[in-house]
Amino acid sequence: MIDRHLKSKIKYLLRNHPSVVLLGPRQVGKTTLARVIADELDALYLDLQLPSDLLMLSDAERYFIEHEQRLVIIDEIHRYPNLFGILRSMIDTGRQRGLRNNRFLLLGSASMDLMHQSSESLAGRIAYLELTPFSVLEIDDRYLDRLWVRGGFPDSFLAEDEELSLSWRREFIRTYLERDIPELGPRIPAETLRRLWTMLAHWQTGPLNISTLARNLEVSGVTVSRYIDLMVDLLLVRKLQPWHHNLRKRLIKAPKVYLRDSGVNHALLELENKKKIVSHPVVGASWEGFVIENILGNLNYLYQANYYRTAGGAEIDLLITKGGHKPWAIEIKRTTAPKPSKGFHFACQDIQPARKIIVCPTNKRFSIAGGIEVIGLGELCRELI
Repeated sequence: MIDRHLKSKIKYLLRNHPSVVLLGPRQVGKTTLARVIADELDALYLDLQLPSDLLMLSDAERYFIEHEQRLVIIDEIHRYPNLFGILRSMIDTGRQRGLRNNRFLLLGSASMDLMHQSSESLAGRIAYLELTPFSVLEIDDRYLDRLWVRGGFPDSFLAEDEELSLSWRREFIRTYLERDIPELGPRIPAETLRRLWTMLAHWQTGPLNISTLARNLEVSGVTVSRYIDLMVDLLLVRKLQPWHHNLRKRLIKAPKVYLRDSGVNHALLELENKKKIVSHPVVGASWEGFVIENILGNLNYLYQANYYRTAGGAEIDLLITKGGHKPWAIEIKRTTAPKPSKGFHFACQDIQPARKIIVCPTNKRFSIAGGIEVIGLGELCRELI
């Protein structure tokens, strides 16, 4: 059992809110974590995929009144949207009797439906958290490359060997294409979506070009945008927005797009081990996406994340900004003896960041010319949580 860092935060929010929603893609470990919390807090656990648990909620109001002194954990809640209105009533009536927190923990596999339903029914009564695949802070430093190669989904990362890990990821992709996406979103041909998913794997961390993707898929730009937005809602793809400022520069304004789990990215490209990945043209972009996702997954909510790129070639892989302070400029390198690119130097001249950082696979921390800090991914993430 790998201890999830989010557990303490969930328990903290439950102590201060009547309900908490835990979002995350399928197979990321939400149910396992919820069952651990249920044991520790003596909570009731209901899985709405089970007919027996669903039957208990045939008279949901009565059930919640009978168990109002205990935390109730409800898994797969997006399958029962009418429940949100009942939860709102239970929370409001409970508040009148002094039951102001620790009422409900709700689990869902996508932000799309769950956020919409709960924001309408439970506004002001709910807190949100996202459980990501394993991050660099949840594993031993010795397994950093394994995390990059296999990704952070528990069954993939913890598989006995590379073959079993890749097999799990292939099945994960197939299940999303054939079952989960049709259930949660519009009817999309599985083969078209697989082609788009694979294109994004090749396009990892590049600025989004809708017209090129639409031309290659032979569909409209509107359709491609809808497909990508669906994958963002399903927490499979992330859009990193560009940094905008009045610098009188021609800035690249398209969001940077990448697959959030590096293991899924490698599976789509049929790269089953580190040897094949490092010899493939996607290696640098794959590592960059892996680093960015780990940083964003552990980023304190006070920070804002962007990237910076100009038409003239000035570029910063990741900018993180806290409030009105100057941003930190982060360049990402796969080598353990990194040198900043010319584009990074030019971009730093434009922005004048508070810190200039190169993140690479190292356990050491040192400085190089130009006031640039070289730091490992885990150490930087620990600074930002």
